[in-house]
Amino acid sequence: MNIKHSPPSYRPVVSAGRDAAPSIDANGDDRHQEHFRTDHLLNNLKGHTISSGAITTSAQGAKFLLSLVSTMILARLLNPHDFGLVAMVTTVTSFLRVFKDAGLSIATVQRERITHAQVSNLFWINGAVSALSTLIVAALAPVVGRFYHNPRVVNIMLVLSVTFLISGFTIQHQALLKRQMRFKALALIEVGSMANGVLVGVVMAVLGYHYWSLVGSSLSMEITGLLLTLSVSRWRPQLPSRRSGIRPMVSFGAHRTVGDFVMSLARGCDNLLIGRFYGSAAVGLYSRASVLLIRPLELFLNPINAVFVPALSRLQTQPIRYRSTFLRLYELIALSGLFFTGLLLAVSRPLTLVLLGPKWEQAAAIFGGFTVAALCVPLTNASAWLFTSQGRGRDMLVAQSINSCFTVVSFIAGLPFGPVGVAVSFSLSYLLVRIPLYYYSVGRRGPVKTADLWVIFFRHLPVWLVVFSATWLTLIAAARFVPLVQLLICLPMGLLAGSIFVYTFKPQRRVAIHLLNTLRELRHKR
Repeated sequence: MNIKHSPPSYRPVVSAGRDAAPSIDANGDDRHQEHFRTDHLLNNLKGHTISSGAITTSAQGAKFLLSLVSTMILARLLNPHDFGLVAMVTTVTSFLRVFKDAGLSIATVQRERITHAQVSNLFWINGAVSALSTLIVAALAPVVGRFYHNPRVVNIMLVLSVTFLISGFTIQHQALLKRQMRFKALALIEVGSMANGVLVGVVMAVLGYHYWSLVGSSLSMEITGLLLTLSVSRWRPQLPSRRSGIRPMVSFGAHRTVGDFVMSLARGCDNLLIGRFYGSAAVGLYSRASVLLIRPLELFLNPINAVFVPALSRLQTQPIRYRSTFLRLYELIALSGLFFTGLLLAVSRPLTLVLLGPKWEQAAAIFGGFTVAALCVPLTNASAWLFTSQGRGRDMLVAQSINSCFTVVSFIAGLPFGPVGVAVSFSLSYLLVRIPLYYYSVGRRGPVKTADLWVIFFRHLPVWLVVFSATWLTLIAAARFVPLVQLLICLPMGLLAGSIFVYTFKPQRRVAIHLLNTLRELRHKR
């Protein structure tokens, strides 16, 4: 680790400049400033971060259970064709979903000071962009139907287009809650809306609505999220106003949105290509295998993102503290990711059969192919905090554009070998190309350097080898048992081998001790 390097001083891109706004709006009206002030967080930032992390992690645990139950039930009530039809549509809608936010929620969270007029203007921009996105998605529905040679996707796409308009009006409200680290309120919104969506989806599936149950689940989730957000957040926007000083925020949001859009285009090409050349059933298998890994990853990463991006943003002017805070968490993420992806790769087949059922056996190989990507996603996601918290929107755009090109190439390279080939090719490109490029890009500026990230990666790589080897050898010995028994035998052996390794070697033990100390501190705070 490059400890001796003295990090250069820098100022955040979004917060600096002549357009930086005062803490009170132009009319001298500070009645709304209770929604924007963050000074009270700095006195005990560590305490707020730990307690917020605990709340958000608990919420994500509840969401994980809801997602797991929903996946297990719907996989048995529906078939791959049903999931494939909806996945074919959501692949296209995800291209435009990044415009719903327009990067302006992060701008609100990251900004050092902000006013009621600024957030109000951003609210109306988000609403206008979301409304435009709804119209575009609706207009594209017939085109998408012809592309897939399947007219059913047209009606699905028309209904799902409404979700853009609904969710667009919650963005700034939730951004203000994140800015002030009010994660208890956010947990209520997220868990409540997801629970209602799962309930609606399962009931519709039981009643025989087939793929429409998945559509109904998404729509009801967005409606519930809007109602809960408006009831929890007391902030209300004013009418749009001029000269509010939002230009730097819009610029930051624009760079981030373009980067996210490029990544979304690239990342969605897999479902597009598989759906076009292999049909809806293949997309269903591929998308369910992906969801088995991506959904838990999102539930793991979202609370960390929600807590630590605001925390790092508050430390922009303290580079030494910024660097130490980031690296401690990054090391924990690397160790955890290597530990559990080694476990998942070894048990990919029995785990898929237990969660989805015997008719989804073809998804097991796809699931295994994605496990390497599951290791890389948390590492690049955490690295992106450096771009976001430092306001480096342009740098993020360049890095995402380059990585997107390699993502598309990997999909094309794997396509002749079917969905399994696409998953394996994507994972290998992530490990061999995208992580090195991302590490290089984020480490060029700021307190955290490229060498810091590589040192942490290679320091904990042996954990993956130990966990995978122990679990795989146990699975070979337990090959004669049914999938559930295989899991009950192999998972404890993999966990035990990994735990012994972590306890034996000092670098891994130090990370584990830091985690235990944090948990003890949290328990005392309660």
